[in-house]
Amino acid sequence: MDEPGNATTATQDLPRVGISRCLLGENVRYDGGHKLDRFLRDVLGRHVAFVPVCPEVECGLTVPREAMRLVGDPESPRLLTIKTRQDITPRMAAWADERVAQLADAGLCGFVFKFGSPSSGMSRVKVYPEAGGPAALKGRGLFAARLMDAQPLLPVEDEGRLNDPALRENFIERVFVMHRWRSMLAQGFSLGRLVDFHTRHKLLVMAHSVVHYRSLGKLVAQGAQLAPDELQHAYLSGLMEALRLEATVKKQSNALAHVMGYFKRSLSPDEKQELLEVLEAYARELVPLIVPMTLFNHYVRKFGEQYLAGQWYLRPHPAELKLRNHV
Repeated sequence: MDEPGNATTATQDLPRVGISRCLLGENVRYDGGHKLDRFLRDVLGRHVAFVPVCPEVECGLTVPREAMRLVGDPESPRLLTIKTRQDITPRMAAWADERVAQLADAGLCGFVFKFGSPSSGMSRVKVYPEAGGPAALKGRGLFAARLMDAQPLLPVEDEGRLNDPALRENFIERVFVMHRWRSMLAQGFSLGRLVDFHTRHKLLVMAHSVVHYRSLGKLVAQGAQLAPDELQHAYLSGLMEALRLEATVKKQSNALAHVMGYFKRSLSPDEKQELLEVLEAYARELVPLIVPMTLFNHYVRKFGEQYLAGQWYLRPHPAELKLRNHV
């Protein structure tokens, strides 16, 4: 059994995460510069295998180049250069369709897009009216839109949103869940493997949605009645839908109380009181999630609680990322 704390070595390969090349410090932007994100390159980059993509350069545009923007209908905008109004849409669309098809076979576990980019922005990209006037923040980059439509269950984020600790933790958690899912499928899908996967992710799902926790459990229990492909799709759809929901302090407190129940016969009165005080401090947002999690992991080892030792909830991603130190 893989140890939950060893998220990057659940299999021999790392999670493959697509990323806009400028975020890794490559000088590929229209002005010849970059938009290096040091957390992504220097911290997260030690635990994932990045798949860099730059739509503008890869579709054949030069560096430097004339700046571009989206124009027209936000649902189907055109990509025009700002000064000369050259229409890059057909060129970009043809390249994007081909690149998205390639990425379908790349085993991606997530993608980090460049905020605001007319080719790589995930959401709220400026779209300007044909006749001029203020832009509407209703667009998606041409490449980003195609990739998200082709892989709707893929965890995605704009790098700007990852400055929010809760969104960062949520995204990276989903990346590692997707990695474990792909690793499971690589062994050959079976109901038995799905039961094991679901069992080890139960508390993680509970921390996001009790409703999905119950519905996924029911789906797995009835899995023998479904075709394998149908079961796979239904389970992953429900799982990713659940994990996209915010794991609020209230939801986390509920899951933590559930974990505490496994130790009710093991803890001494003093240990039980200490744990209750820590959970109360977390519920009141006086300490971050890492505090009760550290105590629980200590008790898992001390009392040899095998069921909890297999729960990814207690260690869903590498501790070196320090994601639960801030939520």
